[in-house]
Amino acid sequence: MTATMTADTGRQRTRAALFLAVAMAATVGSALAFQYIGGYIPCHLCLEQRTPYYIGVPLMLLAAIASMLRTPAWVTRGLLAIGGLLMLYGLYLGVYHSGVEWGWWPGPADCTAGAGPVDTGGKGVLDALDKFVPPSCDKAALRILGLSLAGWNAIASLILAAVAFRSALSRD
Repeated sequence: MTATMTADTGRQRTRAALFLAVAMAATVGSALAFQYIGGYIPCHLCLEQRTPYYIGVPLMLLAAIASMLRTPAWVTRGLLAIGGLLMLYGLYLGVYHSGVEWGWWPGPADCTAGAGPVDTGGKGVLDALDKFVPPSCDKAALRILGLSLAGWNAIASLILAAVAFRSALSRD
């Protein structure tokens, strides 16, 4: 019975790691779609919020492979725990950015200058590209059901952290 429980737990960890990899990829993929398809230019904090996902997707794929190869349970559990920590960092970034957008606290100094019209100075648009200023972090470009994309990122990060930690801490 112990071998069956261990095999079941291993399969559950594999499924959890695969779910986390797909969910993380879908989350950051959505942000990229808003940028490249929707035309929403990300601010400095928006770009920073993507980092845990860029690290987390391959890490969760590695956790799934480790679980499928039946490496010691601590390897998969450790990778899942690191994924959970990454998502806690993503939660922090999402809450921080949301707070900046709502005016609850100031944002970083390099993120407050809003993007205005670009002055080409009589030159071409290509010459003006060097002077591109990203949008300000304190203005939400879009709100869906009252939450900005940073707020939705905080919710996604919280859920993904909970899944990762639950799987990492499950008994063999």
